[in-house]
Amino acid sequence: MGLSPFLQTEISSNTFLLPFLVPNLYLQLSALQGTWSDVCLTQYHHFIEESALKELLEEEKEQEEAGAGEHHHLHHSSCHECLQLENTTIESVKFASAENIPELPEDCSSTAGEKGDEWLQKGVKRINLAGKPPNILIYLGSEAAKGRFEQVKSVLRECVDAESYTIYQLHQEQVLRDPWIDNSLLLVIATEEPIPEGSHKQFMTFLSRGGKILGFSSSFTFGGVQLKHKNKLRKAVHELLVSKKDSPEVKLNLLVSGCVFEEGMKGDGSRVKVWSRLNNADKDPVIVHLTHGSSGGEAILSQAHLELDSSSMDVQTEEDFNLLKMSNSKRYEVLKEILTCLGLSCESSEIPVLTPIYLLSPDEEIHLAFLKWLEGNVDAEGLRPSSKVSLKFISSCESKVEVTPSLMPVLTEMSSFSSQHFSLETYQQHLQTKKLGKILLFTEVTTTTMNLLDGLMFELPEEMGLIAVAVRQTQGKGRGGNVWLSPVGCALSTLHISIPLHSNLGQRIPFIQHLVSLAVVEAVRSIPGYQDIELRVKWPNDIYYSDLMKLGGVLVNSTLIETTFHILIGFGFNVNNSNPTICINDLIAKFNREEGTELKALSADCLIARTVTVLERLIEVFQEKGPNGVLPLYYKYWVHSGKQVRLRSEDGPLAWIVGIDDYGYLQVHQEGKGVESVHPDGNSFDMLRNLIVPKH
Repeated sequence: MGLSPFLQTEISSNTFLLPFLVPNLYLQLSALQGTWSDVCLTQYHHFIEESALKELLEEEKEQEEAGAGEHHHLHHSSCHECLQLENTTIESVKFASAENIPELPEDCSSTAGEKGDEWLQKGVKRINLAGKPPNILIYLGSEAAKGRFEQVKSVLRECVDAESYTIYQLHQEQVLRDPWIDNSLLLVIATEEPIPEGSHKQFMTFLSRGGKILGFSSSFTFGGVQLKHKNKLRKAVHELLVSKKDSPEVKLNLLVSGCVFEEGMKGDGSRVKVWSRLNNADKDPVIVHLTHGSSGGEAILSQAHLELDSSSMDVQTEEDFNLLKMSNSKRYEVLKEILTCLGLSCESSEIPVLTPIYLLSPDEEIHLAFLKWLEGNVDAEGLRPSSKVSLKFISSCESKVEVTPSLMPVLTEMSSFSSQHFSLETYQQHLQTKKLGKILLFTEVTTTTMNLLDGLMFELPEEMGLIAVAVRQTQGKGRGGNVWLSPVGCALSTLHISIPLHSNLGQRIPFIQHLVSLAVVEAVRSIPGYQDIELRVKWPNDIYYSDLMKLGGVLVNSTLIETTFHILIGFGFNVNNSNPTICINDLIAKFNREEGTELKALSADCLIARTVTVLERLIEVFQEKGPNGVLPLYYKYWVHSGKQVRLRSEDGPLAWIVGIDDYGYLQVHQEGKGVESVHPDGNSFDMLRNLIVPKH
């Protein structure tokens, strides 16, 4: 049996790859465990008695000497190098048995079971700054609620490099029984229950051996630090001031536990540092950093609920919901800084690999017509060249074409398509258009959907409406060259439309961005039961939660060829990604809590199809009736009624927003000067941030 390349892991002074030395033991443990966790390459999570290990080593030696097995080309237990390493190896795997350490929970199967082989084959990197296995343990005391564990686990996985750590629950009965102390990098204590004396002693031992502890509103303290109860703070949102190294302090709003740290903390002051205080009269300390021992042990203890967001059941009012959501990105920023201080990697994972494109259509007849059109519009190799992205049309994955930013294969056989993020059936069900969105280029990962249609849109028959959809973008584009973040959970699309120059909309092209923003909002709020979801439009091209937070935007590029505008409309909006700000399903969940309803969460495939459908109808109305045909609906959903802005500069004259004119520009009323149309100055990320300049 040969040594697979993915098992050739680096051997350091304190971490040895057991299969390299004792392949039979590896096989036996694999059988016991079922499927290995993604960290089992470098450390084992079960305890093996030294004598049992030696016995297995001897058996391995005897088998090799007798010629048994097929391990003759591996290192043997009789090999001089292996004999030298044997004693240290035994120490290195001493904490591994068929018993628990802690027991791998069934609910971790998504990491340990289904993906175990995948992790092995990927040769996953390991961050191990403290010389400990990359395990994070969550201690919840006697709480058995799975929901609480998943809640804390989820927020941690949002912050740390998910491919570098595994997260398990440390049950109370395991604290004294199992040898977890030498097998974990970070212990998260997330219970308000008193810590039993024996458990507290174990936690201090963990610190003395270089372990790291993060406390989420827990009763755990040490080193003279004491807790003071302030019940009036409990289950309420308060403003915190967080100190940051070499930068101004950060203000954010969080739920507070009802406890603060005593100001007059005893013990060695150099080992205790206050990281955050409440912004109240007492300036109560709520986050402290402590060190312990000489081996690098340290703890950051927080009495602010960094692990809870606006979906917490403790959030009772709309004001609290809004404060927490507006602080959400700062909450993650602070949490990542804390985890980084404790030695974990919070760097983003590597840029995802680009994937092939699938040619899809909800209409089989149009799909066949497009393939027929392709026959006369690609070269002998199936290539459709473009200055941005050339497309190579192939029938199946069997044709090996590398995916690059400038050349992407397009699979034309629809029967081979499947995706966990996009359902063609759902898209087909919700797309009710005459032309738009009929030919779909779908990919899991691309640079930007804005480039995918460039080589097709000028010559394709109009009835074959093009749309590109991606799950993730690596180079998403925003207005004015800004970068658009594109995590999984966004609806990301670029749609092609053709508009005659001598038409109502052709004479008012800036209006298109308003129609698309309106289409996104109407796609949600026109669903029965969803009409009161607080999704709105913000001039000129944004989709907002109320007037508080952006969750989507629109980018329009137009090219005039003879008497036809060819327009690429890029739109992206958050559907199921709560972080870093807010998403549509957050608003639905909020509405359900407040109104006692049970509205279902929505999906990107559904909302992209509905948006395109609504947009086609809005364009038809605009072409027939002009701006007045769509403005009543636009004003129903926009955020600007009665708002004030400053003209020309941040200290310029005040004016009231009154609407938009026939060409899509903002109209304002300045006292003594009547109503005038204005536009952005082009320098601000927020087009309305007091930087509106009169249009000349």
